[in-house]
Amino acid sequence: IMALGEEVDEKIDEFRRVYPHGVEMVRAASQDTFVGKSVSDFIVNLVQAVVAVLVSMLVFLGLRTGLIVASLIPVTIVSTLLAMSIVGVGLNQVSLAALIIALGILVDNAIVISEAIMVKMENGVEAIDAAISSARELAVPLLTSSLTTSAAFMSFFLAESVMGEIMGQLFVVVTISLLSSWLLSLTMITLFCVHGLKQKAGSAEKKPGLFERFSVQYKRFLLFNLRNRWMMFAALGVMGAAALFLVRFVPVIFMPKSDRAVVSVNLELPIGTDIERTSKVVDSIAAFIRKALLVTAGRPEGVESWSSYVGEGAPKYDLGYMPPEANSYSAHVLVNTTSDGITDHVVEAIDNYIFDHFPEATFTVSRLASGGGSVTPIEIRISGERIDTLYEITEQLKSALIQTAGTRNITDNWGLQTKKILVDIQNTQAQVAGVNNYDIAISLQTMLGGAVTGVYREADKSIPIVMQNSRSSQLDIQALEGLNIYAQQSGKSVPLKQVANLDVAWQPSKILRRDLTRTLTVGCDIHAGLTASEVLKRFSPWLEQAADQWPEGYTFELGGDAEGAAMAMEAVAAKLPLSVFIIILLLIAQFNSIRKLGIILATIPMGLIGVTFGLLVTGACFSFTSFLGIISLAGIVINNGIVLLDRINIEQTELGKSPQEAVTDAALGRFRPILLTTATTSLGLIPLWLGGGEMWEPMAIGIIFGLLFSTLLTLVFVPVCYAWLFRIQYGKGGEK
Repeated sequence: IMALGEEVDEKIDEFRRVYPHGVEMVRAASQDTFVGKSVSDFIVNLVQAVVAVLVSMLVFLGLRTGLIVASLIPVTIVSTLLAMSIVGVGLNQVSLAALIIALGILVDNAIVISEAIMVKMENGVEAIDAAISSARELAVPLLTSSLTTSAAFMSFFLAESVMGEIMGQLFVVVTISLLSSWLLSLTMITLFCVHGLKQKAGSAEKKPGLFERFSVQYKRFLLFNLRNRWMMFAALGVMGAAALFLVRFVPVIFMPKSDRAVVSVNLELPIGTDIERTSKVVDSIAAFIRKALLVTAGRPEGVESWSSYVGEGAPKYDLGYMPPEANSYSAHVLVNTTSDGITDHVVEAIDNYIFDHFPEATFTVSRLASGGGSVTPIEIRISGERIDTLYEITEQLKSALIQTAGTRNITDNWGLQTKKILVDIQNTQAQVAGVNNYDIAISLQTMLGGAVTGVYREADKSIPIVMQNSRSSQLDIQALEGLNIYAQQSGKSVPLKQVANLDVAWQPSKILRRDLTRTLTVGCDIHAGLTASEVLKRFSPWLEQAADQWPEGYTFELGGDAEGAAMAMEAVAAKLPLSVFIIILLLIAQFNSIRKLGIILATIPMGLIGVTFGLLVTGACFSFTSFLGIISLAGIVINNGIVLLDRINIEQTELGKSPQEAVTDAALGRFRPILLTTATTSLGLIPLWLGGGEMWEPMAIGIIFGLLFSTLLTLVFVPVCYAWLFRIQYGKGGEK
């Protein structure tokens, strides 16, 4: 799209050279500019994340080991970018976010490998032998953990929805980066360890480092929980119950408003309003923008440009925008602001102006929706057969919405009822007179709206020739009754009154159906700072109580953000069983144990406790990207659990340790790698938290806080569960 934008700029420059002086050509919408800025910001976030991870490696692992592990990051990123170009995945917000998510996870492979080699070398094993044996021991567990993390994202790739198309790239990028990391860790990192790590004797005394001091405290804490496992289970139960209680206070939103500096104004006047009147209303709005909001020397922030479309909508300029059908009483204004920060002010100013000056208008003034979300955050669809009853229910809904705090711009998609002339054709009289329904329709169309009699061609344009009565707008029902109906077969004419009865009635200007049932949709915007879920919580009790009193056959369903969230979640949830099935297969293949599988899977819901507290503490909303963060978190938790359980198995089977020693030594051996994975992943996501905007902030918060809590789970819950399920008892000294 950026290449297309450059081509458009070149064409605009060509037109400017040939257009007469005073004619100015500017863009009405610039998606490429927004995309370019978003990608640039994300690249900055990626660079910041890389720097944060590199620094954490050097701080926690020391200069020599830190440089070895950190070398994996640039090589993996370059390999991933190369593979992305091969499979056709470009640089965008989603692919760059996937790189940031994978950044902290992919170094775990290098940390585990280098840690294992270092321990063997400290125990007197030669560097080459230590590298070969470590790679042989860890190749399958690390591959399994990488594949399970990747499988967690598969449901987004397979989801058959708009969000699936947008977020599906996460699976591709994460899979490529993790597999690249796995391969490079077994080859490049082992090579660097052989030549870069110093041989140390196991008996050599050294000053305890930071992790060694933490390890002592961790061992005490772990042994306490191993001896008092039910106390730990009870504590987790209390925290889980608290999280379930508090989750109701987390605001829910499907997709936040776009941070694109664009305001969309949809205007609809009473049906039947001529296009000249509609044009005057739009001119008045434009004059207000020019006077009060347009950027000037004394007003650096405000509106840069705007474009008006009278009688029809604008060409599709955003994924969430749907142009309305053309008519004389509607218009659309597209406003470009100087920055995202001023957009809410522009929305409020235009909204207040239209509300104060055009009370007869139905309108919405809003920011664009991100990710193809609904432009109208709250929609309520009422279905039934009788039109009068639908209108009566709609008026009740509108009155209740007006009294609900946080709502504005309440509209419906049928519009006001209009006065119509009903033509009831008397078939017997029409047959005697020699006219049919088609003759009557053509005569009425010619008299009132005009009939196309030909086409005038000028250059490459076709202009229809319309024959119309010059006094059609001045006719009353009595004059219409005297209209002569021309019978095309007989060539005779008869008065309309002779073959039809005319009556005047109030009827809807349009009747819309959903699933073949008449359906009237009431929608409204919400004030800035609120979410659709918060407003619906206030309104839903009244709606459910009112629906119980409606006549039989009249129902409602929610649209807007609620429907968008449900559809997106359902599309992903429909594919989750496949992801879970693949993860279970991988875990069974790795451990060949149902009990170990249960331990790994039990850690996943526990991580939600951290997500809930994180969203509450930061005041972030639970959105679709938060759901994405939970899936990511599940993959990371599984990753840590796999390597820990595999280490317990190695301690028992290969090193011949007792079950008690195997559990504690394996936990101590994985203490530093797990903490480093948590640190690198969390630090890597901080730039996305602070600079990712409302769309990516909830995901980063969910992963960071969920990971901090799940680290405790992996280091304590997994060993305790293992000891419980395999009936390993601990006495006061740690012995059976």
